[in-house]
Amino acid sequence: MTTTGDSLPAEKRDKDVAPAHDDGDSDDDVFHDARFPAKEEAQLLKESNEIKTEANQLFSSGCYDQAISSYDRALASCPNYLDYDVAVLRCNMSACYLKMEDWKSAVDTATMSLDRLEKIIPSESSTTDQSDSKDPQPTTNGTQDRDAVIEISGEDADAEEKELKRLKQLDEARTNVLRIRAKALMRRAKAKSQTGGWASLQGAAEDYQVLDGMNNLPPEDRRIVQRALRDLPGRINEAKDKEMGEMMSKMKDLGNGFLKPFGLSTDNFKFVQDPKTGGYSMNFES
Repeated sequence: MTTTGDSLPAEKRDKDVAPAHDDGDSDDDVFHDARFPAKEEAQLLKESNEIKTEANQLFSSGCYDQAISSYDRALASCPNYLDYDVAVLRCNMSACYLKMEDWKSAVDTATMSLDRLEKIIPSESSTTDQSDSKDPQPTTNGTQDRDAVIEISGEDADAEEKELKRLKQLDEARTNVLRIRAKALMRRAKAKSQTGGWASLQGAAEDYQVLDGMNNLPPEDRRIVQRALRDLPGRINEAKDKEMGEMMSKMKDLGNGFLKPFGLSTDNFKFVQDPKTGGYSMNFES
């Protein structure tokens, strides 16, 4: 579980919130951007972290229901615009739901965590989609100009020390975000693979593919990912065939209902699969 030390530097939290726009933002976006005064924000975050510590202890004791309730209280205390802190709480809740084998809730909370992290550092797939768009999109919550590389010349030692400190904080923040992203993806992938079904298994495979491309996984998680990528294709094909068979059976029953008044049945129509394309052709037999 993530401890109370999992928080971004205050400077990063303050700077990485997207400004409100005037061109049709939703009420939720406007609320997200409403900020508390610095002193009040710090107090709210302190309260949230204290509750999170209690929740972590409950999780360690196996009291998962109570832990979820405490994480909910921590969320209520945490300013909504602190995306990283909210993401950590959602990720921790996902771990609780996994222990309870509530797969759907585990998927939902892990997804909420990933959505918040996306606001801080967009994933590679997201940035690729943005680069293909006609309208350029801001990255890292609109901080690309402030985060530009500044040349270290040696002429102003104090300024350069401050800049090096800022760059170190940004690097630590990025490391934290990627670490929580990996945890949330692992939890979501596991929940999807346990849910079963063609769509869920395919989604689990996609998450594991993303994880396989990450270089910050612990060795044990790396082994889990590689094993899943070996096992999932067979499970996906089996689930696909099963669901396609069930769908065809239902379509056959429906078709027989329509054809019966005409003295016909779906047995008069033969579907032949093309082994090259996987598509079907239909032949009528009297």
